[in-house]
Amino acid sequence: MEKIEHIGIAVKDIESSNALFKSLFGEAHYKVEEVESEGVKTSFFKCGPNKIELLQATNPESPIAKFIEKKGEGIHHIAFAVDDIDKEIERLTQEGFQMIHKVPKKGADHKLIAFLHPKSTNGVLIELCQDIRN
Repeated sequence: MEKIEHIGIAVKDIESSNALFKSLFGEAHYKVEEVESEGVKTSFFKCGPNKIELLQATNPESPIAKFIEKKGEGIHHIAFAVDDIDKEIERLTQEGFQMIHKVPKKGADHKLIAFLHPKSTNGVLIELCQDIRN
């Protein structure tokens, strides 16, 4: 793993959360994107060299809707940048980690993504991210 790519925060209302984080960071989000396959609308902020991703459910069956229903708003996941997501999934599986996604899928911010199950990471949802190469 190369670095923390972003921290994902589950929110009920992305518009009011955008205003809150704009006040916090002193600048507006740089991207809003919907990921239909995940039932989520995302908004990205830069904070120095780091990124924060706000996530709002777009349907009541999405993972974010279920997370908020169970735990409320707050930190949802930590994402790590990887150079080769397929190799990293293979390595982590061999190390005994449980993968939610054994095959990467397209996510927000022009990334391939895969999640590790929090049962195998001390309760922390971990996302692997690789830039999509054209």
